[in-house]
Amino acid sequence: MTVVDETPPVAPEKPVQGRIKCVVWDLDNTLWDGVLLEDGEVTLRPEVVAHIHRLDQMGVLHSIASKNDSAAALEKLREFGVEEMFLHPQINWNAKSDSIARIAKALNLGLDAFAFVDDQEFERGEVGHGLPAVTLVDIVDLDEALARPEFIPRFVTDESAQRRPMYQAQAARDDLESGFVGTNEEFLAGLDMRFTIAPAVRDDLQRAEELTVRTNQLNSTGRTYSYEELDELRESPDHLLLVASLTDRFGSYGKIGLALVEKGEKVWRLNMMLMSCRVMSRGVGMVLLNHIMRLAQAAGVSVRADFVETGRNRMMQVTYAFAGFREVGRDGVHVVLEADLSTVQPPPPYVHLEIVDEL
Repeated sequence: MTVVDETPPVAPEKPVQGRIKCVVWDLDNTLWDGVLLEDGEVTLRPEVVAHIHRLDQMGVLHSIASKNDSAAALEKLREFGVEEMFLHPQINWNAKSDSIARIAKALNLGLDAFAFVDDQEFERGEVGHGLPAVTLVDIVDLDEALARPEFIPRFVTDESAQRRPMYQAQAARDDLESGFVGTNEEFLAGLDMRFTIAPAVRDDLQRAEELTVRTNQLNSTGRTYSYEELDELRESPDHLLLVASLTDRFGSYGKIGLALVEKGEKVWRLNMMLMSCRVMSRGVGMVLLNHIMRLAQAAGVSVRADFVETGRNRMMQVTYAFAGFREVGRDGVHVVLEADLSTVQPPPPYVHLEIVDEL
């Protein structure tokens, strides 16, 4: 299952730190000096490559939207030793807005998370008209643009530098799945997935904050939490902050889930539940939620969950419904859901669940 965000993107009114998650580059007179099909020989721009590597280490992805001969351009990228830096490059004669839309779909990111760098005003204008949420950058303004807050994540976590390899591993999984003969459950069983749930520790908090900022489609309330807020909640005896991670035979998905529970005497309040969109096709969307329900069941309390309809988190609403939650209160887009703890579902048979310091 591929989760696709179909909500029309709206350009933010003000810069949001770390909003840009992928930079899409033109090639001719942008990544390199010269026009490949006219000049034959082109020269890679070292200052541009330095920016690409710097952003890559910070967890910002890169791709290409170029009107060019695909075989010739890819060969030149291989010759320069930079081909692996770009995910789902679109090198063709289509409109660049179409190419960027294809990249966004392949990466499962909202268009407002993209920046497009091109030397041609016409090409930037075409993208701006077709995809108004995309941030446009003239190559001559590159240094100044990349210094803006939206290109700089607040935190650079251990997982940041692994983001591109994680996406590349996902592409390998997708390739395997496309040629797999058998049921979806058989395919998932062959991945040897291991899902770990643990109380958050201080080393988790930078990634936890990042998850609240980056996750839109599978964030139950749409609220973001700062490092300081999460640290305070982590140490509160009245709260439970859980982090989930996932690995399979292709490698780690990293920390992909976060839950915040307020523990009352009779009712546990699930103030936040989020899951990274990239793991939903792995059939593990309810593992963390069901774990919390089992803990509540053992503690003899009921579970209620806050949910805010943001327009982008419909998939999380569906996840709650499949887990047995029903609506018991509403104030506009603010919804209160209550769990049916009589039928808590076990983990899927194709997932090895590991609980660390279970409470």
